[in-house]
Amino acid sequence: MATAMAQEAVSRTADRVAQEARRGGEDELRLERFMNNKPPIFKGGYDPDGAQSWLEGIKRIFGAMRCL
Repeated sequence: MATAMAQEAVSRTADRVAQEARRGGEDELRLERFMNNKPPIFKGGYDPDGAQSWLEGIKRIFGAMRCL
């Protein structure tokens, strides 16, 4: 009985680890897709128009990736 419970716990843990690994891979693919869209680069500083333009570019990419 105790052995069966231990085996079940090990199995659940292995399943959880596998799920997390898959999720991590999906995140990397999303980042790769995002970077392939050549997102605009905001260089900082005081540039409200540049910041607004940067934000619109990011939103456009997110919309294309169906993140919004």
